[in-house]
Amino acid sequence: MTSPMPAAAAGPDVLLIDDDPAVRHSLTLLLGAHGLSVLAAADGERGLEAFRAHPPKVVLTDILMPEQDGIGTILQMRRERPHAKIVAMSGGGRVDKADYLTAAEKLGADAAIEKSNIDELIEILLALLKP
Repeated sequence: MTSPMPAAAAGPDVLLIDDDPAVRHSLTLLLGAHGLSVLAAADGERGLEAFRAHPPKVVLTDILMPEQDGIGTILQMRRERPHAKIVAMSGGGRVDKADYLTAAEKLGADAAIEKSNIDELIEILLALLKP
């Protein structure tokens, strides 16, 4: 019989990747209020480092970021862990945000959502976290 893995060794419920410190802070507080543990990273490169070091149950990544964008991050995560659960989010940008979200889903995200749709975001994350 194997013993359960100690809680400290387990990865977070959510790896949050977003370049905006205010968004990272707000979402960390919001997800924490829903009982989720969150590890936050400021860009795709740091997100990939955290993904490898502390495998999360779900990744929540922004699309438009410096250093490495969310699309590149999703593609790399899919190569390394094909069954990882990934949610892409976007607040928009120079082109229609729906284009970014559609591309993210076609390239491997399990779901894609606008940052402003907080209730749906929580629903999606909780659904993906169910065993």
